[in-house]
Amino acid sequence: MEKQAATQPADSPERQGSVLRALAKHANNADDAMKAFAGHEGETLVLDEATSKMLLKKIDLHLMPLLCVIYGLNYLDKTTLSYASVMGIKRDINLSGDDYQWLSSMFYFGYLAWEYPTNRLLQRLPLAKYSSFCVIMWGLVLCCMAATKDYSGALAVRFFLGVFEAAVTPGFALFTSQWYTKKEQGTRIGIWFSFNGIAQIFGGIIAYAIAKGVRLHGSAIAPWKIVFLLTGLLTMAVGTLFLIFMPDNQLNARWLTPLHRRLAIERVRVNQQGIGNKHFKFYQLKEALLDPLTWAFAFYALTSDIPNGGLTNFFSQLIVSFGYTPEQSLLYGTPGGAVEVVALIVCGYLGDRYGNRLLISCSGLIIAMIGMILIVALPLSNNGGRLAGYYLTQASPTAFVTLLSLIATNVAGYTKKTTVAAIYLIAYCAGNIIGPQTFRPKDEPRYVPAEITIICCWAACVCDVLFIYWYCKHQNRTKAALRGQPEYTKLENQEWLDLTDRENPEFIYTL
Repeated sequence: MEKQAATQPADSPERQGSVLRALAKHANNADDAMKAFAGHEGETLVLDEATSKMLLKKIDLHLMPLLCVIYGLNYLDKTTLSYASVMGIKRDINLSGDDYQWLSSMFYFGYLAWEYPTNRLLQRLPLAKYSSFCVIMWGLVLCCMAATKDYSGALAVRFFLGVFEAAVTPGFALFTSQWYTKKEQGTRIGIWFSFNGIAQIFGGIIAYAIAKGVRLHGSAIAPWKIVFLLTGLLTMAVGTLFLIFMPDNQLNARWLTPLHRRLAIERVRVNQQGIGNKHFKFYQLKEALLDPLTWAFAFYALTSDIPNGGLTNFFSQLIVSFGYTPEQSLLYGTPGGAVEVVALIVCGYLGDRYGNRLLISCSGLIIAMIGMILIVALPLSNNGGRLAGYYLTQASPTAFVTLLSLIATNVAGYTKKTTVAAIYLIAYCAGNIIGPQTFRPKDEPRYVPAEITIICCWAACVCDVLFIYWYCKHQNRTKAALRGQPEYTKLENQEWLDLTDRENPEFIYTL
């Protein structure tokens, strides 16, 4: 039944006269939002502007601090290896040749292997409970890194760290799409993703303090082990708070009254997506695999994360190559985090304000390309100029975050959304696996081939974003023409039928 409803394109003449019958087939496995209104038939919900603002403030207060801190720890825990690389881990576990590159990449092998299964579990299991389990487990695994004594042990830990961190980004995108309207999502995702930059500042300062303290006063264990234990234990503690306080959706939010739960769902009706559906729908999987937008997202994730994989794991060593000491590199990397925070928040806010996330996000890529050109072109003697270039490269995540927000905003149908998110993040893993391999030991200290590769990747990313912009505008024109047909009829509660973005004529793609 579902497959038949999805086989006809949204703009075909055959479907224009039978939209009502085709969409009605989904009523038996509709979105979880329908449960909120069961038993309240005929009730009139009044959602005025003041009530909507009050709810938004309450939602922000209870959700955003947890999302922000956890996502910051997600980045910090990945980059602890970069700090450890200049704090003695290479010597202590006998890394040689390209061992460090593969140790960096192994995290993403685990991430890649578990990405699709974890997306299915995010759909099938209670969202907050499964997410908190993964957070606590990745903190525990990170602590185990301090106990590794050789290369093989470190590889195993990095693999399982990737497995448990695989749930965080798609899970947080789902949280954002179920609680916030389309116009609010870009800013919110920009804010919680910007805590990558906060984590870079915090992590650099902590690693520098540990390294200096151990140098001056000594310690019972190596300084890099202290970094792993500290960040791992902190992650487990915050993961426990996430388990206690984060609701799975509006239906079990203890800090909302029953009426406010229904109003919180009502305010996201405009998204045409609902708040969750645990039924696996094969036709939505098929549509995701055949949608050009899916593969445009995947191409961007792959291409943009080749630079990310290199810079995330090698930024400390790159700064050392500018002429600074390993200890200084820990501290001098922190302003890059500030650049990322500002770029993400400004682009997210302007994108939502002017209704054009895609084109505005390209500004971060252009700034990052200028920064990398400075690193390549300036002589080794110009330490300050090359360091400034590195700081500019930290504006690069703007478009990645925009596309992540568009998976939340522009992909509807819960099975389709989780599938597209999985493909996007599998491509993200592939890029991050490739990235460290471009920083070859024989290219030290300048790493020019890797830097040129990064510039080319970012240029290709700009072209991909422009294609996505054109494609979404084209789809909106097609849907507008369909809605204008005299035969078209909109169903009551059509928003809660778990329709995909392509089959729902009311769905409008955000640019």
